[in-house]
Amino acid sequence: MLKKIEVSKLRVGMFVQELCGSWMDTPFWKKSFLLSDLNDIREIQKSKIREAWIDISKGLDVLTEQPAAPVVRAEPEPRPEPPPKLPRVTESVSMDDELGRASKIVNRSKQAVYSMFSEARMGKAVDMGGAQALVEEISDSVMRNPGALIGLARLKTKDDYTYMHSIAVCALMVALSKQLGLNEEQTREAGVAGLLHDIGKMMVPGDILNKPGKLTDEEFVSVKEHPAAGHKLLLDAQGVSAISLDVCLHHHEKMDGTGYPDRLKGEEISLFARMGAVCDVYDAITSNRPYKQGWCPAESLRKMAEWSKGHFDEKVFQAFVKSIGIYPVGTLVRLESGRLGVVVEQQVGKSLLMPKVRVFFSIKSMSYIAPELLDLAGPGLQDKIANREDASKWGLKDIDRYWLGDNAAPT
Repeated sequence: MLKKIEVSKLRVGMFVQELCGSWMDTPFWKKSFLLSDLNDIREIQKSKIREAWIDISKGLDVLTEQPAAPVVRAEPEPRPEPPPKLPRVTESVSMDDELGRASKIVNRSKQAVYSMFSEARMGKAVDMGGAQALVEEISDSVMRNPGALIGLARLKTKDDYTYMHSIAVCALMVALSKQLGLNEEQTREAGVAGLLHDIGKMMVPGDILNKPGKLTDEEFVSVKEHPAAGHKLLLDAQGVSAISLDVCLHHHEKMDGTGYPDRLKGEEISLFARMGAVCDVYDAITSNRPYKQGWCPAESLRKMAEWSKGHFDEKVFQAFVKSIGIYPVGTLVRLESGRLGVVVEQQVGKSLLMPKVRVFFSIKSMSYIAPELLDLAGPGLQDKIANREDASKWGLKDIDRYWLGDNAAPT
């Protein structure tokens, strides 16, 4: 669905269908594109363009303005009603079919997590009923197609990082639980634990959390206190499971005993905390942060594999790789045919080396080509992935728009 908005409301993750104005006034060579870089937004806002058409079926909607913090009164204020639930559907669907629904769930979830965490900052108990309702919607989306919501949750800004990170870790925990063969109740508990694992960061000053440079020793100590702070917040809430409490407190423990806060080692760390450690690190290193650009999903898995002996439970990590693929959604790959493409979707029940890829660039001619979706596991297709690639090496930008479904060839 198209919506006309002021350029001041543009944000990363929106799909711009058209900028309103003369093409001579626009800073881009393409008509339609996904906003994946804050610098692009700044360029638009510095131009003569004042309005833009966005397609909320392909990207994020306008962020609802948050109300000012309520005045503390003697009488407790009633909690806001949770957002209305979407009709429950859990059958597997394609990436294209799930993206629109997943985008709505991510937007709704971000607003809800913002409210939930803000209430925790003000000393109010966490609304576990609302948290469980969110997890059910996120879980259903992951069951239909894990790549859609997990991929969208990777598109963050520094302002919404903590909330989007919580949604992403929730989704990753659900996908990992499914791969490990956990039952429905355990999967739901893992999802709730993922959603709440970083709630203690509400107690860390924002200027430290968003600091673009290296933290001082004192600032790092403040950040390392967030698991214990979150654990205390959750102890004050009703209906918080032992699993959520454990993951909140221990998702920074390491298998070799060098983690924090309790320096637990090996089997002293619960299965769910070990799962939380893997999901937390993966989303953190694949996301853009104030102090660094996120790594490619496939490169992140390679790095984590190097750390896995001391940091992660190796069996849990291997299951995690199977749950998102060797080449996760959004990975730029080079095919043996000399074309570049972005991984769009994993193939359920097929080789992890044969995802669906949307090719869009020819290395031989060093030029863009008409985007084409390839099923590498399809009959008669001889092309294979030769390697993952770094987009900056080829001067490519906005590659996320290819897995988000933009089939129009660049002009």
